[in-house]
This record gives sequence, C-alpha cells and structure tokens, in this order.
Amino acid sequence: MKNRVTGIGGLFFKTKDPKASRDWYKKHLGFNTNDYGSTFLWKDKEGKECSTQWSPFAEDTKYYEPSKKDFMFNYRVENLHELLKVLKEEGVTIVGEIEEYEYGKFGWILDNDGNKIELWEPIDSAFL
Repeated sequence: MKNRVTGIGGLFFKTKDPKASRDWYKKHLGFNTNDYGSTFLWKDKEGKECSTQWSPFAEDTKYYEPSKKDFMFNYRVENLHELLKVLKEEGVTIVGEIEEYEYGKFGWILDNDGNKIELWEPIDSAFL
C-alpha cells in the first residue's frame, strides 16, 4: 500500500471545561471555534482543499476508550478500508467498526502503547 497516513486530521484532548478551553483559545490565539472546537483549512501540495480539526473533550468522555490517555490523534488517510485490512494483516488491533458520515469515514486502531488512534478518510468539501 503506497500511502498510509497523509497528514494530521485532528488533535483531541480532555479538559475539565471544553467550553472554557474553546473560549480561551478563541480569545487569546484567535481560533475560530464552535461547539466542536476549531477547523483549520489548508491546501495540500497539489492544491487540494484540506482540513484539520482541533477539539477539546470533556474529562469523562468515553470516546478515547480503551486508551487511558487524555488525548487522541486523528490521522488523514486515503483508503481507509484497504488500510485497515493491511493493518489487521500486520497484527494491529482494530477497535470497532468503520463509521461513515457526510464528512468522511472513520476507523480506529491501537498503537504499540495502547493509545487509540483515529483514522479518517476525509471529505474536506463538507467543511468549505
């Protein structure tokens, strides 16, 4: 498989007060925030429109499970179904089933330290 990860799709972290974090980053760093965090739009080397999501989550979120960490990385991929098939053959732990939305497909794996990683085959046009 030629391309596996093509970039960072998102940075997710736990916080005591997600709204306060969103407000702080908006006020002090100029993030354009909404209820989900902030979406950064950019272009890849071919000029294709892309996005990266920044999102604070509540401390009690179950979204990162089974990982015990206070963060989760989301990586952009080109062919999620094929990549998960290859990763499974390589012995990587797959978590849950692929989920599909109007903004892309999502799958999850565990790294060698047990950190949950989200893999995202994006539909960036949903954010434009």
